[in-house]
Amino acid sequence: MIADLLRASALFAELDDHQRSEIAKVSRLQHYQGGEFIFKEGEPGNRLFLVADGEVRISRNIPLAGEEALAILKRPACFGEMAVFDRSERSTDAIANGRCTLLTIARPDLELLLEFNPEIGYAVLKALVRQLSKRLRSANDQMRSLLAMSMF
Repeated sequence: MIADLLRASALFAELDDHQRSEIAKVSRLQHYQGGEFIFKEGEPGNRLFLVADGEVRISRNIPLAGEEALAILKRPACFGEMAVFDRSERSTDAIANGRCTLLTIARPDLELLLEFNPEIGYAVLKALVRQLSKRLRSANDQMRSLLAMSMF
């Protein structure tokens, strides 16, 4: 299950089977019940997650408006990686959208693995840059659309 998930994940897809097995060694499966917080906005970002089964809702709490769902993530989506790599706080909430199973990788384990395995580090960081670039382009498109709508 873990090997298939890592193979399907954009972050680890370019690794070979041996390299993915190294990632699997530092990975753990965690189970969550529906409505359970995986992490909350403002918390330290100490691990990244891959959806193995079920769904995760990424959201923000808007004052006077309540929760705004930003995305519903399904297998093999990766999330929580920004705070892990830039050592910042979580920028959103992540909530189990029903029962789900997540593969987690702690920051210290990931950092050691990437530092001592440069081939893995290069491939993962390259994939991360692609993923973040894709999200930035999407955010830019959304901002452009909102700006265009506000003009009318």
